[in-house]
Amino acid sequence: MATATVKNSTVELLSKLHKNMNMGKDSTLDLLEKVRDPQLKSDMTQQLNGYEGFLNKINEHLQATGEQAKTESLLTKMSAKVGTTFNTLMDDSPSHIADMMIQGSTMGMTDTTKLLRDYESTDASEATLSLARAIIKFEEENIERMKKHL
Repeated sequence: MATATVKNSTVELLSKLHKNMNMGKDSTLDLLEKVRDPQLKSDMTQQLNGYEGFLNKINEHLQATGEQAKTESLLTKMSAKVGTTFNTLMDDSPSHIADMMIQGSTMGMTDTTKLLRDYESTDASEATLSLARAIIKFEEENIERMKKHL
């Protein structure tokens, strides 16, 4: 019985981490289309690669449990894309885009910290909790990298 609980807690946390990393990846891709500054583009591409790396790790962990990640609805993805387009319509300057990236990473870091706190008291696997901690550190690094573009 305990194994089922560990699996359930682990799968729940991995699924939520996947959703957050996927949102970060999609938002970064949407914003990259607007970037003309080569250094900002390079920094955002580095961040995008990080999101993709975490998504691969999460998918590996999910597959090990016999599960797979659920994808976001088309409506959710389109809503985010429209929001990004609207937000950059009047100001697509590097500083504004960096600010948007910082806001997104802050939201991702906050959400992941809350998830970590919620699942640390469960029997979610230590590997999954470590992955959440790594994601928090990654988002902190993203924020610091984007600050130089403000």
